[in-house]
Amino acid sequence: MLYLLKLLSVPDSPLPTPPPRSWWQRRVTDPLLGLLRQGLTPHQLALTVVLGSACGVIPVLGLTTLTASFAALRLRLNVAATLLVAHLWSPVQLLLIIPLLRQGALLWGDQAPELTLDKLRYLLANDWLAALHLLWQAMLGALLLWAGALLVLGPVVYFMLRPLLARVMPRETQPAE
Repeated sequence: MLYLLKLLSVPDSPLPTPPPRSWWQRRVTDPLLGLLRQGLTPHQLALTVVLGSACGVIPVLGLTTLTASFAALRLRLNVAATLLVAHLWSPVQLLLIIPLLRQGALLWGDQAPELTLDKLRYLLANDWLAALHLLWQAMLGALLLWAGALLVLGPVVYFMLRPLLARVMPRETQPAE
């Protein structure tokens, strides 16, 4: 461009500077748009959102990154996009973990006592093996409830997102399927 301006002997004029980008644009909007521009199809993006969301609310702390990475690699999805979606769900995961653990403990029926903070404190102070047993049963029950919800809600969200993303995504970013 500058070469053409010099050929036409037009004096150099400074280009107008773009307005400064906000933190939100630099940290949230631009990375998300970058993920959309990487050639993801609506199918891949919808699957990334569903799997990232499912892994983001898993009721066991510390499994989010492991499960999201494994699922993305196994299905040949964008790992960074899956992890981004999964970790955006972290506040919801923290809100759901206690109710899911309580319901998970109740899922075993008579075999596991009700999970309360007082009961857990007492067991940790007096019988830590019983506390570990209670937590283990609660965690297994919570994972079972999570998996059941995932089997129902996952396909629903996927089939709602896919046509929506097909309409929203620019045509040039959609490779032929």
